[in-house]
Amino acid sequence: MLRGLTTVNYFADDVPAAVAWYTEVLGVEPYFSREVDGTPAYVEFRIGDYQHELGILNSRYGTPATGGVLIYWAVDDVEATHARLLALGARPHLPPTEHGPGFVTASVVDPFGNVLGVMFNQHYLEVLAS
Repeated sequence: MLRGLTTVNYFADDVPAAVAWYTEVLGVEPYFSREVDGTPAYVEFRIGDYQHELGILNSRYGTPATGGVLIYWAVDDVEATHARLLALGARPHLPPTEHGPGFVTASVVDPFGNVLGVMFNQHYLEVLAS
């Protein structure tokens, strides 16, 4: 069911400051940015040997129940996986949501209070195929 790690999202009240800091830390510029009302709402880096995704999301869109990190696991079918996790006793956190072609996320809170994110990520499959 869980294929591998795909994306880690950190949350920040000041996305431009967080992006500047992570650009310095990582030594690379972000490859993607989405603005809302003229300011960055989500910015993403691809890093490491497998080009894993590190996203910085504006805190106004909510943070995980357990802190400032949300890790997404790659799955083939977000809707089915989300439904299965709920059937196994998880509580809803964020419903299945498409973020553009090839990128769908959802998350639940497991019976132990941890946020579990699942994602269909076309980039993950492309890296895997190469």
